[in-house]
Amino acid sequence: MATYLYKIGRFAFRRRHFVALLWVALLTLAGVGAASAPPAGNSSFSIPGTEAQRAFDLLEQRFPGMSADGATARVVFKAPEGQKMTDARNKAAVEKTVKELGSGSEVASVADPYTGKAVSRDGTIAYASVKYKVSGMELEDASRDALKESAGHARDAGLTVEIGGDALTTAPETGSSEVIGIAVAAVVLVITFGSLIAAGLPLLTAIIGVGIGVSTITALANPLDLGSTTSTLATMIGLAVGIDYALFIVSRYRAELAEGRDREEAAGRAVGTAGSAVVFAGLTVVIALVGLSVVNIPMLTKMGVAAAGTVAIAVLIALTMIPALLGYAGRTVKPAGEKSRLLGGARAAKKSGRPNMGTRWASFVVRRPVAVLLLGVVGLGAAAVPAASLELGLPDDGSQPVSTTQRRAYDLLSDGFGPGFNGPLTVVVDAKGSDDKKAAFAEVGDEIKGLENVVTVTPPAPNKAGDTAIITVVPKSQPSSATTEDLVHAIRGKSASITSATGATLLVTGATAMNIDVSQKLNDALLPYLALVVGLAFLLLIVVFRSVLVPLKAALGFLLSVLAALGAVVAVFQWGWLSGLMGVEQTGPVMSMMPIFMVGVVFGLAMDYEVFLVTRMREAYVHGENPGQAIVTGFRYSARVVTAAAVIMVAVFSGFIGSSEAMIKMIGFGLAIAVFFDAFIVRMAVVPAVLALLGRRAWWLPAWLDRALPDVDVEGEGLRTRPDPDEDRELVRA
Repeated sequence: MATYLYKIGRFAFRRRHFVALLWVALLTLAGVGAASAPPAGNSSFSIPGTEAQRAFDLLEQRFPGMSADGATARVVFKAPEGQKMTDARNKAAVEKTVKELGSGSEVASVADPYTGKAVSRDGTIAYASVKYKVSGMELEDASRDALKESAGHARDAGLTVEIGGDALTTAPETGSSEVIGIAVAAVVLVITFGSLIAAGLPLLTAIIGVGIGVSTITALANPLDLGSTTSTLATMIGLAVGIDYALFIVSRYRAELAEGRDREEAAGRAVGTAGSAVVFAGLTVVIALVGLSVVNIPMLTKMGVAAAGTVAIAVLIALTMIPALLGYAGRTVKPAGEKSRLLGGARAAKKSGRPNMGTRWASFVVRRPVAVLLLGVVGLGAAAVPAASLELGLPDDGSQPVSTTQRRAYDLLSDGFGPGFNGPLTVVVDAKGSDDKKAAFAEVGDEIKGLENVVTVTPPAPNKAGDTAIITVVPKSQPSSATTEDLVHAIRGKSASITSATGATLLVTGATAMNIDVSQKLNDALLPYLALVVGLAFLLLIVVFRSVLVPLKAALGFLLSVLAALGAVVAVFQWGWLSGLMGVEQTGPVMSMMPIFMVGVVFGLAMDYEVFLVTRMREAYVHGENPGQAIVTGFRYSARVVTAAAVIMVAVFSGFIGSSEAMIKMIGFGLAIAVFFDAFIVRMAVVPAVLALLGRRAWWLPAWLDRALPDVDVEGEGLRTRPDPDEDRELVRA
C-alpha cells in the first residue's frame, strides 16, 4: 500500500493543476446541486419493529384523513389573577384567537377549548389544539408567523399565552462558537507548523471536503429524506477528521524535507507513510459510522452513512489535494524544525539539540509505567462513575430552556391538567377480527381505567369503518418518568387477555410510547453494535500492526475513554454540573441515541490516534529498535502532531456546544470530552505504559496468522529499498 500511495502522492504533486481543478469542479458541481435542489422536509422518524411504530402505521391506514404525521400546536391561555377563562371577556378573546388560528391554508383543524373540554378544573387555564396538514419542518414561515400573531392578539386582551408543540420547529443554529472552534484550530496549526501557509493547507482542504460532503447531503436531502441534523453532524465530524488527516500528511512532508529529500519525493513519501495511516484511520471511522445501521433506526443510519461519506471524502482529499497544494506552496512550507521569518524562524536553530517534549514524556513513562498506568486508569474510572446513574430519554418541550414559549406552555399545562397531560398515550384498538366491535372497544377502556397511575381515559373514537378505535390515556406522572414507562408496559400487558376475550388487538403509541420503544431498541442494539464495530476494527488493526495485543489494548483503552465521556455527559446534562458554563438551561435524561452514537464516533476517532501514534512506534521497532526505544521514537515524531490534532478536534467539537439543538449540543460536548480523554490520557499515557510493560510481547503474532495476513506495509518499508525515484516517474506517466 505504501508504494501505491507513494505514486499517488508524487503524481498529485506533479499534476497539481489537474488535481486542484478536479476537486474545485466537484465542489462546484455539489454546490450547484445543493442550490438547485428542492428544500428538504422534516425527516420521518420511524422505528421499524416497535409496537409504537406498528400502531402509528395502523393509524395511517385506518384513519387516512387525520394527518397523523402533521405538525401540532397547543396554544395555552391563562387568565389574569383573580379571573377565570370562562369569564365573558376572556372567552371572547379565546374564541377570536381560535377563529384566527383556523384561517391558515395549512391548518387541518382547530379544537375550541370550550367545546372540547380543554379548560382546567379551577378555570384558570385553557388550551386550543391546532393540527396542520404538513410536518413541522415543512410549515411555511407564514403559518408560523400567523400562529405567533394570533397568540399576540390574545396577549393584548390581557391573557398569558404560550405555544407548545412541534409547529415551532426550526432548523438548529450552531452559533458563533463553531467559528471560534475553527479559529482555535488555525492558531494550533500555525504554532505546530511555524508557517501561515502550511497551517492554511489543512484548513483549506478540510473546508473543501466538508463543502462537497454537506452540499451533496443538501442536494439529496429531499429524495433521501435526510433530516436537518444530518448535515450538521457531517460538518462536525468531516471538519475534525479533515483537518487532522491533512495535518499528519503535511507534518510528515516537513519531516521528509528535513531529511534532505526534494519536494516531490518528500510529498510521495509523506503520502506513502502518513497516508497509509490516514487510510486505515479513515476506514475505522467509516466502519464505526456505517455500523450504526445495525440499530435499524433509519434516521440514525442516514446520519451515520452521510457522516461516513464526508470522512471518505476527507481521506481522498488528504491523499491527493494536499500533495497538489504542497506543490503550489513550494518553499513557503519549511522542513521540520524551521519556521518562517515572520514567526521567528531565525531563532529555531538554537533549540535543535534539545529533546522535544514528546521525547521527554515518553522517556518518563517508560521509566515509570506502573505509576502512569494506575493514575490514568483510576482517573478515567473516577470520571466514569456518573455513568452508573445514566437515564435515557428523548427530548420534549419539558427539556427546553425555561426562556422558551414551548417550555412555558408545557409548565402551564402541567399546572392546569397534571404532569401526565404533556405525554398522553394513544391506545389503538384493532377490532377487525372481533365479533362485537363496540363491546371490544368498551372492554379495553374499562381494563385501562382499572390500572394505577391513570388520570383520564377518553371514550373510544372509532374510524368510519367502525373496526378501529383510538383511546387517549392521560397518566398521573410526567412523560419521562419511570412510572409512566411502567404504565405503558402495564397497558401492553393487557393485550393478550383482550385478544383472548374479544378477538381485538391493542397497541400503544404516541410520543411517550415511541420514546420508550426507542430507548429500549437502542439499549438492545448496543452490545451487538459494539461487537460488530470493535470486531471489524480489531481485525483491521491486526493487519495494520501485525500484533494481537496492540489492537486488544486499543479496544480496551477505547472502552475506558467512552465510559469516562458518558460519565461527563451525565454529570453536565443530567446532574447539572457546570451546566451554566455549557449553556445547559434545563437538565434531564440523556438522549437515548447518545450512548450508541458516541460509541460509534468515538471508537473511530480513538483508532485515529492509535494508528497515527503506534504506527510510528511499529515503524521504529521493525527497523531494529528495542521496544522501549521504539516508544520514545514514536513520541519524538508523532506526539506533537497528535497533540495538535487532538486540540483541533476538541476545539471543533466544542464549537457545536453553542448549538440551539439539544442533540447537537450534547453530541458536541460528548465528542469533545471523549477526544480529550482518549488522546491525552489513554493514547498519551495508558498506551505507552502498557507497551512498556509488555515489551516485545506487544508485537507478538502467531506464525500461522502472520502467514495468512496480507502485508499492507503501513510503515513504508518498501519505500526504503526503492531504486532511484526517477524510475517511478515513467511508471506514473504510463
